[in-house]
Amino acid sequence: MARALILGAGFGGIATAVALREQLPSTDEVVLVDRRDDFAMGLRKIWAILGISPIAYGTRPLAMLERRGIRVVHADVTGIAPASRIVNLGGTTLEADALVLALGASHAIEAIPGLGAHGVNAWERAGVDHAHALVDGFRGGRVVVGIFGSPYSCPPAPFELAILLAERFAARGTQAEVSVFGPAPIPLPILGVDGCAPILARLDEVGVAYLGGRMASRVTDRSVEFSVAQPPLAFDLLLAVPPHRVPALLVDAGLAAADGWLRVDRATLETNVTGVYGIGDCTGIGLANGMPLPKAGTFAEREGETVAARIAAAFRGDPPSATFDGRGACYMEMGDGEASVIGGDMYADPPDVTLSVPSAPQRAGKEQFEMERLARWFDR
Repeated sequence: MARALILGAGFGGIATAVALREQLPSTDEVVLVDRRDDFAMGLRKIWAILGISPIAYGTRPLAMLERRGIRVVHADVTGIAPASRIVNLGGTTLEADALVLALGASHAIEAIPGLGAHGVNAWERAGVDHAHALVDGFRGGRVVVGIFGSPYSCPPAPFELAILLAERFAARGTQAEVSVFGPAPIPLPILGVDGCAPILARLDEVGVAYLGGRMASRVTDRSVEFSVAQPPLAFDLLLAVPPHRVPALLVDAGLAAADGWLRVDRATLETNVTGVYGIGDCTGIGLANGMPLPKAGTFAEREGETVAARIAAAFRGDPPSATFDGRGACYMEMGDGEASVIGGDMYADPPDVTLSVPSAPQRAGKEQFEMERLARWFDR
């Protein structure tokens, strides 16, 4: 019997576990570890904040995966020994023949003085209900969506949030001034200046300003201060995308630097330790233009399926041949019941990435994207 151990039951971790279970004989064990006992896609957070659809509607218990023959362990990972592929789970240990690190990114609220006290972490599932209550009760003033560091998970989402907030306030007659700031000069640098033009035009159309080139240094009770000579940005409500960091566990294990990300081969997703793989938001994969591969679920899913195929081949005694090609796409809601698709070949030189014309069918496609995966993974 061989054992594949996946740490993290997010988008990539679940995709890996399901693909492995489909390819391995029943005598091999697939173990999925996470501190949570359920799963919900990140895209649902914005819908919940705005009152469009609750988190619960798209949530599934991880225990449902056990019907597929996946062993689910609810525990905190407290240590990783990569060379021996032994994982400490708060006093107990698990040893694996193949180890997949899908631990996501940590939120470093403390990196920005005052952010925890005066802002709302809109990227943390636990804070969604609080954010929804504040948005629902907002009666006018300045709303700021702040991007406090880069890279971060789901790059289009802050702009979706701002557009949909502006629409919501306008529909109910609330006088609100919505803006977005971030360190990048344009909303989505992977698209380039021309590719971002439709996004900036849509933001302008709904009255949302994008304030680029701004790196926040401190938050007070009513304003965000920046690290260069730029005036503070006043707010009445601050919805924050906090700085993202590699999980400390991976630094302690010697797999990542404290100021970097998990290092993997961009084709095989293997770390510098044989049999240890990394996927999703905890990794840092460089592109030909110097930018990182975006931290998005669509890439984590395809990375996980690649890793599953490589592990299954190795367990059979065959040379692994599956590789991740850097292709993927995700949805960006543009308001008015429409969405665009951002995607292409990230591994091209330069990356070949486009933004489609917004449409209602693509907005419906976003919902279908979620429901198809929930059904594929959990309905058995």
